[in-house]
Amino acid sequence: MKTVTLKVDESFHARLDHLARSLHLSKSEVIRRSVSAYEAAIERKRLRQRFKEASLKVREANDEVIRDFDTAVADGLDD
Repeated sequence: MKTVTLKVDESFHARLDHLARSLHLSKSEVIRRSVSAYEAAIERKRLRQRFKEASLKVREANDEVIRDFDTAVADGLDD
């Protein structure tokens, strides 16, 4: 396993120590889990953005189909 050195202020250290004790975990394990959770949150955000972009593309395609349908329905009915 690799070692990472992290410099933090007293307040952060106290919060980390309190959290680790309350969860019965080492500070290293709390940090590892925190990084994993942060990474997962970033991935969820990326997925939400991709879904949003895909949804907008589908909406645009649907609007085009509706316009085509409206044009086709109106063909020859204006006479």
